[in-house]
Amino acid sequence: MKLTAQIQLQPTEKQHKRLKETLERANAACNTISDYAWAQQIFNQFALHKALYYSVRADTALTAQLVVRCLSKVADAYKTDKDAKRHFKEHGAIAYDHKILKYHTDQQTVSIWTLPGREVIPYVCGAHQRELLKHQHGESDLVYHRGKWYLLAVCEIKEPEPDEMDGWLGVDRGVVNVAVASDGNIYTGARVEDRRQRYTRQRRALQKRNTHPSHRRLKKTNGKQSRFQKDVNHCTAKELVKTAKRTKQGIALENLKGINLRTRVRHEDRAKRGNWSFDQLGQYLEYKAALYGVPFTEVNPRYTSQRCAECGHTEKANRRSQSEFLCCKCGHIAHADINAARNISWVAVNQPIVPDVPRRSGRRKGTSPAL
Repeated sequence: MKLTAQIQLQPTEKQHKRLKETLERANAACNTISDYAWAQQIFNQFALHKALYYSVRADTALTAQLVVRCLSKVADAYKTDKDAKRHFKEHGAIAYDHKILKYHTDQQTVSIWTLPGREVIPYVCGAHQRELLKHQHGESDLVYHRGKWYLLAVCEIKEPEPDEMDGWLGVDRGVVNVAVASDGNIYTGARVEDRRQRYTRQRRALQKRNTHPSHRRLKKTNGKQSRFQKDVNHCTAKELVKTAKRTKQGIALENLKGINLRTRVRHEDRAKRGNWSFDQLGQYLEYKAALYGVPFTEVNPRYTSQRCAECGHTEKANRRSQSEFLCCKCGHIAHADINAARNISWVAVNQPIVPDVPRRSGRRKGTSPAL
C-alpha cells in the first residue's frame, strides 16, 4: 500500500531563496518542454527526452535528474488530454527522487539538490509521519504553499493479512449524518454544516465589502472549511475501523458512485448537498481498513433505505422521513439511518434486496410501447 507522509521543511532565509529559485527554474524548463511538445505534437517522454534533454540542461543549468523529472512532469500532464496546451505555474510542485533527495530520519533532516548545490534542511512532522518515513520509497514532491515548504513523500507500507471476521459492520453515509453504523453509533454532520454556513456568511460579507483588507482575509480563510471536513472524515473513518477491528467485523459500505447524477435535490439544499464528501470518507475507510487488516466491501444500495431490518418487508412507505422508519407490515420503529446501516450489513452477506410490493405494470403516459 502506498501512503503519503507530509513533512514541513524549516529552511533558513538563504535556503528558502535557493529552493524558490530552483522551483522557478524547473517550472520554466517545464514550460519550455511543453511549448516544444505542443508545437511538434510530441507527448511521449522518451521522444521528448531524446529531443530536448541536452538543450534544457544547457539552458537551465539544472542537474540531470531534475531535467528527467521535468520531462516526466510534462509527459504526465499530457497523458489525460492532448487537446489543450499545458502551462505550469511558477511555483508548481516538482518531484524529487532518491538521486537528488535523501532523508536522514535519525537527524530529522533532508539533503536536497538546489541550483547552487546540496542543502541540508531540517524538517518537522508528527509521530505518524515519522513512522511512515521509515518505509519511504519512490518520489517526493517539493511543494511551496503560502510561504512554507513541504515534502510529500511516497511510502510503501506492507498490508497485514485480513483478520477472521464474524460479520459485517454496515455503514450508511448521508448528508445530515456523516455516517451511521449498524451497531447504532451515529456520527452527526451538524458540526460540518454549521461550519459551512458560518464560512458562507463570512465569505459573502467579505466579498460585499470589497476592500484590500477583506481580500486578505478571504485569502487567509481559503480552504479552512475543506480542511475541517477532511479532519472530520479522517476521525470518523478511524473510529469505524477501530470498532470493526475490536468486534472482529468487516466494513460494508454502499456503492454511491454516480448518485449525484441519479438524484435530485431542492434548490435551497444544493449547497448542502454539494458539500457532501461521501467519496472522501469512503476512500479513507478503504485504506484505513486495509492498514488495520479489516475486510472491506461495497454493496448495492438499492432499497436499503426501504427494507425493514426486522422482517424484511420492503416498501417505499416504510421510510416516513429523513430520520423516521416505520414498517408497514410488522410495525418496527427505528432510526431510518440505523435501519439502513443494518440492511447494508445484511446485503453484504445475502443477495440484493428485492421489494415485496410489485411495481405497477404498464407504460407511462406519453411513451410508446416497446417493439
